[in-house]
Amino acid sequence: MALPQLKIDATEARIAALELPQGGWADGARRDALERVRAMGLPGTRDEYWKYTDPRSLVQADAQTASLFDGGDGPIFAEIDALKIVFTDGVFDASESDDLSGENLTIERLAESTADLHWARDLYGVLENNGQAPVQRPLAALNTAFANDGVLIHVTGKVEKPIYLIYHHRSENSDAMLHHLVKVEQGASVTLLESGPAAARFNTCMEVDVADDAEFHHVRAQGRDHERRAATHVFGRLGTESVFKSFTLTVNGVLTRNEVVLELTGDDATAHVAGACVGDGEFHHDDTVFITHDAVNCESRQVFKKVLRNGATGVFQGKILVKPDAQKTDGYQISQSLLLDGDSQFLAKPELEIYADDVACSHGSTSGAIDEEALFYLRSRGVPADIATNLLTLAFLAEAVDEIDDEALGEAIVNRIEGWLDRRIG
Repeated sequence: MALPQLKIDATEARIAALELPQGGWADGARRDALERVRAMGLPGTRDEYWKYTDPRSLVQADAQTASLFDGGDGPIFAEIDALKIVFTDGVFDASESDDLSGENLTIERLAESTADLHWARDLYGVLENNGQAPVQRPLAALNTAFANDGVLIHVTGKVEKPIYLIYHHRSENSDAMLHHLVKVEQGASVTLLESGPAAARFNTCMEVDVADDAEFHHVRAQGRDHERRAATHVFGRLGTESVFKSFTLTVNGVLTRNEVVLELTGDDATAHVAGACVGDGEFHHDDTVFITHDAVNCESRQVFKKVLRNGATGVFQGKILVKPDAQKTDGYQISQSLLLDGDSQFLAKPELEIYADDVACSHGSTSGAIDEEALFYLRSRGVPADIATNLLTLAFLAEAVDEIDDEALGEAIVNRIEGWLDRRIG
């Protein structure tokens, strides 16, 4: 089917504002991705998976201005002993980054990796391309084509120290694209942290290949800049008895769209994807998740909690697809919102598509206000109303935060949420 001329024009205008990187092993993948972008067209509000989120500010040729914001907080994981890699407005900052080396891993920059025989050649753009069906994700393909930097992480054993990607926002008009690759070899394990607002407009794509009996843990905190816009994509492929766990905290921002697309290809694999967001006022947050079970006896969990106030909007679109041979699948999905006023809204589209007969799959979605009985109980014991509301809000978010295995990381997330809530008392 031919694309509408309006979509063609918008797509070509965005492409014309970008420069396709040249040279090296990624050239073929970039050209293929560019062809996919032109064939799909960039998203519009008429697209099925964008009907709740207006993508115009993400696809227009120039990024909208985002005022710089300093909340006085340092990086959320500052107390964690980690290998730090810093990008400022999408540009690698060597002066603030640690040495890109560590035991049982190699780390390279995409911009500096040009050798033809490179392990990343067999991964770059592959999982993103696989994730284009049955739902098209043109912003991810745009990233594969035009991202000129990112990190290539090859994990060959158990990595004790987390890798920490820190994103700084310093320019009001910055428009950043980063593409990360993570390959976790058989029996290896790694934890990847991310935090910061990154840019006025940020498009990031991460492809994660988790081999048999390997583990990948991911904890992300998206920065508090009020006017930032972001579209993020995580594509994962899981081998036999592998583990993939990802958690995202989002506070503030005009528009955030987080997509996670996972394929469980090995038996007995485990995939957990969770998120918590707290939004106030002009805030639109969209979690879109697609998990495909294509192996026996695999487990997946989707746990998303959103706290919204003063007209904020939350969106959840989550799907579990169970293929015919994926018997003994255990799939769980829950999306809930806590609306702290009558002006906010939560839009949900949970889906199950099952072609196997020996499965245990469930999904649920709820939206509501603070429990008045619980609030009365706390008030009757002398707890002020605002503090009581914050306590109940933290309790509401706990199920999502509990998906983080590392207690220190979970505590850092809770502390950041508490700070956000405390600043809004009164």
